[in-house]
Amino acid sequence: MPKTRIARIAIPVVLILLWLAGAGIGGPYFGKVSEVATNDQATFLPTSAEATVVGDRYLDFVDSSSVPAIVLFSSDDALTEETIATLGEEATALEGIDGVTQVSPLIPSEDGLAAQMFVGIDAESAIAEVVETAREELRSDLPDGVDVHVTGPAGFTADITDAFGGIDGLLLVVALAVVLVILLLVYRSVVLPFAVLSTSLFALCVALLVNWWLAKADIVTLTGQTQGILFILVIGAATDYSLLYTARYAEELKRRESKLDATKAAVKGVIEPILASGGTVIAGLMCLLLSDLGSSRSLGPVASIGIVFSMLAALTLLPSILYLLGRASYWPRRPRYQPNRGDDAQMHDGIYAKAANLISSKPRTVWILCVIALAAGAAFVPTLKADGVPPSEFVLGTSEARDGQAELGEHFPAGSGSPVRLLVAEGDLQSVADDLLSRDDIDSVSVLSEDSPAGTAPVTADGIQAFGPPGTPAPAPTVSDGEVMLEATLTEVPDSDEATQTVRDLRDQFEGRALIGGQTATDLDTRDTSIRDRNLIIPLVLVVILVILMLLLRSVLAPVLLILTTVLSFGTAMGTAALVFNHVLDLPGADPSVPLYGFVFLVALGIDYNIFLMTRVREESLHHGTREGIKRGLAVTGGVITSAGLVLAATFAALVVIPILFLLQLAFIVAFGVLLDTFLVRTLLVPALSYDIGPKIWWPAKLPADREADGGSAVPAHGPAEPAHAAVDQAPLRASEEPAPRRAADD
Repeated sequence: MPKTRIARIAIPVVLILLWLAGAGIGGPYFGKVSEVATNDQATFLPTSAEATVVGDRYLDFVDSSSVPAIVLFSSDDALTEETIATLGEEATALEGIDGVTQVSPLIPSEDGLAAQMFVGIDAESAIAEVVETAREELRSDLPDGVDVHVTGPAGFTADITDAFGGIDGLLLVVALAVVLVILLLVYRSVVLPFAVLSTSLFALCVALLVNWWLAKADIVTLTGQTQGILFILVIGAATDYSLLYTARYAEELKRRESKLDATKAAVKGVIEPILASGGTVIAGLMCLLLSDLGSSRSLGPVASIGIVFSMLAALTLLPSILYLLGRASYWPRRPRYQPNRGDDAQMHDGIYAKAANLISSKPRTVWILCVIALAAGAAFVPTLKADGVPPSEFVLGTSEARDGQAELGEHFPAGSGSPVRLLVAEGDLQSVADDLLSRDDIDSVSVLSEDSPAGTAPVTADGIQAFGPPGTPAPAPTVSDGEVMLEATLTEVPDSDEATQTVRDLRDQFEGRALIGGQTATDLDTRDTSIRDRNLIIPLVLVVILVILMLLLRSVLAPVLLILTTVLSFGTAMGTAALVFNHVLDLPGADPSVPLYGFVFLVALGIDYNIFLMTRVREESLHHGTREGIKRGLAVTGGVITSAGLVLAATFAALVVIPILFLLQLAFIVAFGVLLDTFLVRTLLVPALSYDIGPKIWWPAKLPADREADGGSAVPAHGPAEPAHAAVDQAPLRASEEPAPRRAADD
């Protein structure tokens, strides 16, 4: 066998084996993500906010870092002394659970219907597992008529972790199943959908493997939220790039008898739009590194790694598989070798050819109607409630911690277990405490004290008080660097709007005298930081993508128009989301990071389809002139880009299987926005607007074919005019493709 023949087989086989090895190693890591992932509140903290500073200093006043859980026993009837004693004995059993650092005495409520206790859980332990063990232990032998809830910060962490539990299994299965169904419908082929799906899955396995080890080395941070987005993004992006390649490969197989020549031409034809598309998404994602929130900042590199492997798989693994299979890849609708087939035939068939004819006849009417329709949807953007939601609303459906918090507020001060913490100078302890006690929204004040059995000592207008019989000496406050830490219990639920306003008021009142932290302050700082990130990163993403488009299209005007149409499409998606969230799903609001994430994904991914379209339009325009190039570009890119849009929308929609409010909202915004961009913006608005403007769309450049049309004698940039090779076909497969009567020599 000639050496060249061996190389033709060996190279794709080696590439496939390398990807197979990577996927084989990375596959088992789906079950190991929990070893390096974290869903605790610290992951989402703003790194430089006041609450974070106070949280760090809190460790100077206590022996260990712990996350508080609140155990609430309640009953419809008054709890007897015997019942309370029984509950107290059962509760002490929690001290034997690994991860529990301390258990407070049982505290009866004033109405006699409930009792609570505080349980400290080691912040370095698996908090969700510790809480679940505690819940099972407490329920194992409850007195009749008594209910128990484990709530507080540790309880909410456990509920969120449980909600993310379906990512490794349910989310992945649903996403892959949806993609497979779409591919089977699109290709009407037995082999090709599995080749494409394998490409996406192998890319995900290797991306997960790399991210796992980077997280293990503390270089990146993996959260359940980041993990879910990574899965969906890689599957969607890799499938989109694969669709682009398979369509081009089918076209080249019709034009070239040799599958090797077809493979080379197909790779050459798609490498620029795939790299430009992936580079645009990566550029947008890496802008998240400027975020002050750990959860947002971590998504940038984690998701970018996923995009890198999506591109690599689509440009190496899939071409290798399809090269070895040849025309059989498309069985039973194998593309026939048609050396005399004209490229103009596809310009007159199908719905996208008809759309191109409509645009050429009434371009201005088409784009004006599109703008009006999009603007109508965008008009509802101000109604989107994206100023933050209480952490208790993060989990959709049932949440024991949320139910327990509501029950807690009926029997105790609503802020029990999640106090506001104030870092003050030792000499200001009493004056600050007096000012706190004078407020109606503060129920009680205490100071951290190592000398106190409870770890804190109450502070009244008469000073620090002691636990115990009269005459017991008051414990001394713990002092660190000349400062003490006060804890103020709020009268309102810690994650309510009223509690948030109380913290704002306290910061105004004690500015220069105290730093204020605690759970409520952390929630407030997280919201404010999300808004700051949104206002900073969104304009930056636009600038970065604009520069990439200018370099790609060698134009200024076209990229500006593409950005404007994509922003308008994003506004329509957000306005529609506001209507759905407020009036259909009746959601409590949205986190400020939802518009940011939605923007990054919609703009970066929406630009993808414009890149696929406009690179093809520019290629055709070089030979046929701009207006004819627009018609041809739309006709030949329509089918595959629509298929890609359906796949991407479906994969993001799969996020709804995870009962997290943020992911539900992101799923709707991105899925709806992608469909809007696919069927309206990329199909009608962009081509019509470009057609109406004509050759000036490439300003300041002027294409050779346009100069010739104006009477010039310039030679096209790529030499004498010849039939342009279609970057993508009218659809991945067309009705004219049928079983070939013979096979090419190298098939």
